[in-house]
Amino acid sequence: MRHIRLAACLLAVSLAGAQAQTPRGDGEFRIGDRLAGGGAPREASYRDITWDDLLPRDWNPMATFKGIDFSRLKDNDPRATEALEKIKRAWDEAPVSTALQGQRVRLPGFVIPLERQGKLTREFLLVPYFGACIHVPPPPANQMIHVIARRPVAGLNTMDPVWVSGTLSIHRAETGMGTAGYRLAGDTTLPYTGAGKP
Repeated sequence: MRHIRLAACLLAVSLAGAQAQTPRGDGEFRIGDRLAGGGAPREASYRDITWDDLLPRDWNPMATFKGIDFSRLKDNDPRATEALEKIKRAWDEAPVSTALQGQRVRLPGFVIPLERQGKLTREFLLVPYFGACIHVPPPPANQMIHVIARRPVAGLNTMDPVWVSGTLSIHRAETGMGTAGYRLAGDTTLPYTGAGKP
């Protein structure tokens, strides 16, 4: 069972704007690292967005935590199990920003492949921070994008950092790795080059 305090920390990481990072000299990331925007050549037909743009302005991500005293809960406490279930339900049902419907957008994130054919990936989740859904619980649905590439992408691996461009739509997708609140018809998926690197 995942630790209840970890879930609280992850919400803070996913929504409170953990510091954006570029790859270290060895190209490695730590759990919770985010990618810095900018730096990659702009694509004129796409609007650069951030993960914060996916959050509705009137949504209070901390509302689910009201009344939960994490310092008093241990993993084997039934109240911890109940709290985790409550958080998971709220994250799976997290509202999305309808203003982004149909927008041609570009943003950086980390890959979680969903459908592969050999070395080609057609469907994947894009998540805002390293380790999401793999090493730690999934972020809220409004922080997960189900990408369906127009053309399969070669050589994508789990947690690869990428830039993805395409048309965003409001579409809830239940996957084995978590619930996505958005779908992106992916036009391009390019390796993340980091801020300041063309």
